[in-house]
Amino acid sequence: MTTIATAASGNGSAAGDALTRDALAVLQPGFDGTTAPEWVRRRIGEGLASVALFGRNVVSEEQVTALTGQLRAERDDLLVAIDEESGDVTRLDVRTGSSFPGNHALGAVDDPGLTRAVSRELGRRLAACGVTFDWAPSADVNANPDNPVIGVRSFGASPDLVARHTAAWVEGLQSTGVAACTKHFPGHGDTNVDSHHAVPRIDVDADTLYARELPPFRAAIAAGTRAIMSAHILVPALDPDRPGTLSRRVLTELLRGELGYQGLIVTDGMEMRAISGTYGLEHGVVLAIAAGADAICVGGGLCDEGTVLGLRDALVAAVRSGELPEERLADAAARVRDLAAWTVVARGDAAKTPADPEIGLVAARRALTVTRAGAAAPVTGPVYVAQFNPTPNIAVGDRTPWGVADELQRRLPGSASGSFTGEGAGAAVLAAAEGRRIVAVVRDEHRHDWMRSALDTLLAARPDTVVVEMGLPQAAPRGALHIATYGAARVCGVAAAEAVVAG
Repeated sequence: MTTIATAASGNGSAAGDALTRDALAVLQPGFDGTTAPEWVRRRIGEGLASVALFGRNVVSEEQVTALTGQLRAERDDLLVAIDEESGDVTRLDVRTGSSFPGNHALGAVDDPGLTRAVSRELGRRLAACGVTFDWAPSADVNANPDNPVIGVRSFGASPDLVARHTAAWVEGLQSTGVAACTKHFPGHGDTNVDSHHAVPRIDVDADTLYARELPPFRAAIAAGTRAIMSAHILVPALDPDRPGTLSRRVLTELLRGELGYQGLIVTDGMEMRAISGTYGLEHGVVLAIAAGADAICVGGGLCDEGTVLGLRDALVAAVRSGELPEERLADAAARVRDLAAWTVVARGDAAKTPADPEIGLVAARRALTVTRAGAAAPVTGPVYVAQFNPTPNIAVGDRTPWGVADELQRRLPGSASGSFTGEGAGAAVLAAAEGRRIVAVVRDEHRHDWMRSALDTLLAARPDTVVVEMGLPQAAPRGALHIATYGAARVCGVAAAEAVVAG
């Protein structure tokens, strides 16, 4: 396929050169490593207008700042994107756990001013590192508590609550010159399939969709969100044939036409099986641009130069064959460049934003719900922390530590900990605890039968067990002390440990 682009860029025609540059401009690729690869720098010179950072690119804030500086040496208005929701989905704090609670904790507090302050401090940190585009916030209404991929990434189950916090989050982030990307349009909250693996389907009528899923996106648009990310979900009430990312009805007619949105439309990760496994990566990218998407998110998995060249060439070939109107590709590329230009103007705002480094912990403390059963003895001595580990979804990943063990070991010297999963976990914990008071840390107890059974076993033998729920608190509180954190960010673990010791 590279021969197509070579011919397009090497034939001396301004039109061909512009076409190739437009094809590169709509891509938002990732790359490997913690410094800027030579191939990325070269493609920036050829028209690439965006790059994306993932956890594999992050060691420290100082290193990210140096990396973005290398990239911007090639193009000052380069969009540097990251998937930083805070809470459970963090890239900037991938090695330590997030310094900010996620959406569900903020929704539990329900103070839009607090949400705005948290996202403002997050934006300040991102901007200081040279990041100008954040694939966040999630505006999904958590209508299905068994959703395997959204959960605590949602502000909550009420459309009005999600709408007001989505708007506040967008306003706070963008006040620092970092563009927000509200996701996952038209709403990923009522799904029971993870679109990283297959195509989810939402079988609701149009009235339900408009009343439940769309209000947060309307609020984000009113708040001035600079970008919106599409979802790889099939919504038959809107389009019975194609998922949102590939649907003209969803992206052009609904989002642009009915909702009046004029900003950038970005796809969710195109390697996700919902697209690549059904349509193929290259054909899916062509279909997405044709449907109304302006930028292609790719690189969470495939992060090599060959992927970028293949997608560039697929877009050029689609224009040459008439499958993709050249005007549509040019319009998409222009929207990317417009956003890049906005970030250059807005970048100065970050320097004016005062630091508020404690706001994340303040928010995590406010989010806690503590339930006491009777007159349980306070926790004063060493404990055994049993962490029950479910399989993480791809969005969260398995690199980021979570829980309360480190903090409790610091506060209660002599404490020990272990991780458990699957059948027999409860009995294994009792044996490992060796008579010490147990702190059981769970994540979405309601979704895992083995986890529920393990707690049954523990509480039958040790009713003084403390339970810390760091996922969705859907199961009834139980234990001598039950602490719901509404997320597994590092600061949520610190706040929970404080509550354990305080009793």
